[in-house]
Amino acid sequence: MTEWLAAAYPWIKTGHILAFVSWMAGMFYLPRLFVYHAERATPGSELDSTFQVMERKLLKLIMSPAMIATWVFGLLLIGTGVVNWAEPWPWIKAAAVLGMTGMHGWLSKRRKEFAAGENRRSGRDYRIANEVPTVLLLVIVVAVVVKPF
Repeated sequence: MTEWLAAAYPWIKTGHILAFVSWMAGMFYLPRLFVYHAERATPGSELDSTFQVMERKLLKLIMSPAMIATWVFGLLLIGTGVVNWAEPWPWIKAAAVLGMTGMHGWLSKRRKEFAAGENRRSGRDYRIANEVPTVLLLVIVVAVVVKPF
């Protein structure tokens, strides 16, 4: 199995990068939708319904499949043997990816609150939340590319 994974390494890495880019696009956009939803839509209004459709489709059709694919390709990359777990960088990346996954779950819960008409957070709260994926992205990319530790 490891020989097959090693031979497929360039394709696995490509899949991992493409899935991660797709996931990150959603991680940046969904909180921004929440900002506008919180600030401009009244629960039960037509605009509220429009935001709910956009948020649900983004999460269910793009973000969640991309997150799953990121994890699958990432685990396959680990299986190729290219990760040296004696170094600190893969642990830092793993912690940041777990943080990104947690943020994904948090956003999913917020979407359900909007769907139930129970959002209690302000646009400012979602603007702040929008920075979390950016910080985690920086940690992940620096850990993998620069390996400063």
